[in-house]
Amino acid sequence: MKSFRTRLTLILMIMIGLTMIGAGMAMAKVFKNSHIIVLEENMAREIKLLGNTLDFRSTENEEVIQYYTKEAHEIGNLIDSRVTFINHNGDVIGDSEKDPLMMDNHLNREEIVAAAKDGVGHIIRYSSSLGQNMLYVAAPVKVDNVFDGYIRLSVSLASIDEGLERGWTLMAVWLLILFVIAALVSYRMATSLTLPLEKIIKVARRITQLDYDARVQLERHDEVGQLGKAINAMADSLQNQLKRIRDNEDLIQSVLDNMTSGILMIDVKGNIAVINPAAEGMLKVKSEQVLGKSYMDMKQQYELSKVLKEGISLRIAIHEERTLYYPDEKMIRIDGVPMLDEEGSYKGILFLLQDISAIRRLENMRSEFVANVSHELKTPIAAVKGFAETLLGGGVTDEKTARSFLQIIYDESERLNRLISDILDLSKIESKRIPMDNSPVHLTSFFTSVMETITTMADKKGISLQTDIPDELFIEADEDKLKQIFLNLLSNAINYTQEGGQVKVIVRHLEHDHGEDRIQFTVSDTGLGIPKKDLPRIFERFYRVDKARSRGSGGTGLGLSIVKHLVDLHKGQLSVDSELNIGSTFTVELPLLQEHEG
Repeated sequence: MKSFRTRLTLILMIMIGLTMIGAGMAMAKVFKNSHIIVLEENMAREIKLLGNTLDFRSTENEEVIQYYTKEAHEIGNLIDSRVTFINHNGDVIGDSEKDPLMMDNHLNREEIVAAAKDGVGHIIRYSSSLGQNMLYVAAPVKVDNVFDGYIRLSVSLASIDEGLERGWTLMAVWLLILFVIAALVSYRMATSLTLPLEKIIKVARRITQLDYDARVQLERHDEVGQLGKAINAMADSLQNQLKRIRDNEDLIQSVLDNMTSGILMIDVKGNIAVINPAAEGMLKVKSEQVLGKSYMDMKQQYELSKVLKEGISLRIAIHEERTLYYPDEKMIRIDGVPMLDEEGSYKGILFLLQDISAIRRLENMRSEFVANVSHELKTPIAAVKGFAETLLGGGVTDEKTARSFLQIIYDESERLNRLISDILDLSKIESKRIPMDNSPVHLTSFFTSVMETITTMADKKGISLQTDIPDELFIEADEDKLKQIFLNLLSNAINYTQEGGQVKVIVRHLEHDHGEDRIQFTVSDTGLGIPKKDLPRIFERFYRVDKARSRGSGGTGLGLSIVKHLVDLHKGQLSVDSELNIGSTFTVELPLLQEHEG
């Protein structure tokens, strides 16, 4: 409707404009022609007057060019025209604007040819020397035997052009006024006809663009008004339905986004129709990369694809557990349920993916822990029970043998006590139930105390203990837990070092590039060393490189695991480097200052 109103307005404006332009062009042509005719007649009379009044001189005179040029200048100033004297051969012998000697022969100029033929010649021509249109009028003049040639006058048409420009300007102003009047009238007429329909069309377009708040505002009771009411009723119905749909979609999307389990829906064509963020993270894919594509495109997940293919091909509920190896190894539980519509037609299959790696790992750790604890407890208990039964049965009469049996019972009970104590400590540490009591620790004094504790153990095997610790060094830490860390490390070093060996502690202050000060502790020995294959697992609970050797040393298998957890509590790092039959070096890095919570 808007385009129709615009077209109507333009048609009226074009009609008026064409009429005005046509009339203006006709008037301008008449004005210009009449003015030029009058100008030509006046110039012809002026030439005739000059022929009768001018004091002509012979063109054979040597000073003829100077004389006629002077006369041309004087006459040109009087009549405000360019004056040119030309002899019968066409040579210019005088001109009011240019040097005659620089001008070419004029015998073939149109005005001269016409003058020779008709008595008066006139032509309008662009003057390159003056850079504008000029009117040239020429007539032959013959004065006895003195002068035989032509007088040519020329004037600029700039004044005529200026007049025409003023006329065009005036006409343009009136044309613009008529345009405005025509536009207003046509617009008012078209508006009264098309505005209501235009409003209805605009609202309908907004509705098609999903703007269901759009309404037709019309106070009319005719057919157009009824059409507007029908559009409004339709918009109300669509808006209510869309709100219910969006609410349901938002609820479903919120559920999908916040589920910890992965959702993967495969449609009837075998393409992925839905995948939620949990499934994206589990499978390390992006929804935009897989939506609408075949599930077979996930080639990295070979085990998953096999289960999906089985469920899709059989269209039955499936419950499987599979290990996925990309991007890392994980155990996934896959539950698939076929989706059917109300008529029982197959629409696809919905898969629920649950990462049960942590659950299985905890179950395995629990089983291993129970088995290890049972095994570790069983050994000393069996020894205690066996030797006690022997003593109680009266089978040992020798006092020395009985005393050795009692010593074994005592040693095994001590070992059992250490094992239970370590299990309780590790349980508390792992459950984060041990509070940290951080305070400044003077490291030289600290290691003096630690070395005094283990000196007896080292002396029994003839092992030398050495320390290299700067005297001024302090660290903020829990002193009791710090002591437990290094007593474990030093005890292990002594236990697994042969007689006459060496154990050394070196402490250094490190300043990292990012400005965090740290203290580095290294505990090195010259012992048996640890095989490369066992290094990644030595901090696990009850893991022993050589079980026979460990039991012989009285170890519980929990010391290094306790050390690892205590270092973590101090926000530190623990590492080990070892070579068989050369020795081992344990490195602990702890922050110089502990971060204090809020």
